[in-house]
Amino acid sequence: MREHELGEQHLAGAMALSRAANWNQNEADWRMMLRLGKGFGLSAADGSLIASIVVLPYGDQFAWMSMVLVSPQHRRRGYASRMLRRALGYLQARGLVAVLDATPAGHEVYVQEGLRDAWGFRRYSLAAARPVTGWQDVSGLKLRHLMPDDWPQILALDLPAFGASREALLRALAARLPEAALVVQRGERICGYLFGRDGREARQLGPLVAQDLPAAQALLSHVLASVAAPVYMDIVDHHTSLRSWVLLQGFTVQRPFTRMVYGAESAPGNNETVMLVAGPELG
Repeated sequence: MREHELGEQHLAGAMALSRAANWNQNEADWRMMLRLGKGFGLSAADGSLIASIVVLPYGDQFAWMSMVLVSPQHRRRGYASRMLRRALGYLQARGLVAVLDATPAGHEVYVQEGLRDAWGFRRYSLAAARPVTGWQDVSGLKLRHLMPDDWPQILALDLPAFGASREALLRALAARLPEAALVVQRGERICGYLFGRDGREARQLGPLVAQDLPAAQALLSHVLASVAAPVYMDIVDHHTSLRSWVLLQGFTVQRPFTRMVYGAESAPGNNETVMLVAGPELG
């Protein structure tokens, strides 16, 4: 086995790992992650990629770890732990806290490597579009598509919500699915925004940051009427009213995730305003 960095020449192997795990990433996701961060892989003697991990640094405080994948025929041989230790060593050498969103299947591996639980979220899936119900427009909210002049306000809201600047990621998402790049404002100030992207199985909505539930519902009501299903979105667990509302729209719970951290007491950001995360691979 040979450890190495991931590059464009490994995209086919990376996509094969995603498909084998039934994950939603497409080639555009892999290209985006490798452009914004760094990937590591483990290849067999014949050159086939059998394991992967990606790290996405956000500022000089922390980085995301994601895409911990092992090909089905090579699982339960310690390769996931090997990739995890490779990424943790890379981040520790740079003084970066590691953050990761764990599936139930991977959680025990991460606990054994010293990561600790912070909070949870769940993926909700919509198989077919239907009319939005259970919400009435609130006077004073103005919903519209993102404009170039909106970026300073969006970034000012996103910095405390996420815990670091992720401008490059948000700009990439705005280009990936422009119809989902929305803002909502009260008066002259933006009070919420939404981004999305295409995926291998479904369109992924998120991140969604909003100051309150009506702002979040306004954004989702518009995008669910304009973006074709199937749709995934990952809702932070303690936003119970939003979770109840999306169930009324026909969403079903697919699976839970646990946000975990290594090298800090708690995960960065403020999940009071983060309603939807960008996805477990992005934060």
